Amino acid sequence: MDKMGILPEYQGIMTHDFWSSYFKYPMCKHAMCNAHLRRELKGIHDNFNQDWAQEMSNLLAESKKYADDMRKLGKEIEGKEIEALKEKYRRIVMKGIEENPPPKRLKCQKGKRGRPRQSKAKNLLDRFIKYEEEILRFATDLRVPFDNNQAERDLRMVRVQQKISGSFRAPQGANAFCRSRDTFLQ
Repeated sequence: MDKMGILPEYQGIMTHDFWSSYFKYPMCKHAMCNAHLRRELKGIHDNFNQDWAQEMSNLLAESKKYADDMRKLGKEIEGKEIEALKEKYRRIVMKGIEENPPPKRLKCQKGKRGRPRQSKAKNLLDRFIKYEEEILRFATDLRVPFDNNQAERDLRMVRVQQKISGSFRAPQGANAFCRSRDTFLQ
């Protein structure tokens, strides 16, 4: 990522999943891909029957629709509306925390080092707490997309080509593939 020379100098807003390598670029602001989050929330709801996950998914979907409507009208979302969104968001997170308290160290675990293992739901809740600003950036800054799906679609064919052929044999082959894709898409 550094070798390409784009991300180290980038000063805009980067929408991505929670891959920790992206957070090593402090020059830019970050926004989370809410499509990724909604898939995780669906998994928590379906596999562990936790209602807070469905509520959060619904809140994100409703907020996306509202943000899209405001974008079409050329308006910003007002401060009081943002505060109401954040209040609902935090209430749902607190409901999730009540369902998923931090794990306690059992007596039989004495002597084991490190923290006790948390559930997937608790790990997701911790991300919702830590990255609230980044998760809701699509609503607080209407220049920011709800997800990074377009960027992933743009890169998908390169990944498919790598999987099929194993790799590009030389930089010239990768460049030719990208040029032909660019010509095809125009």
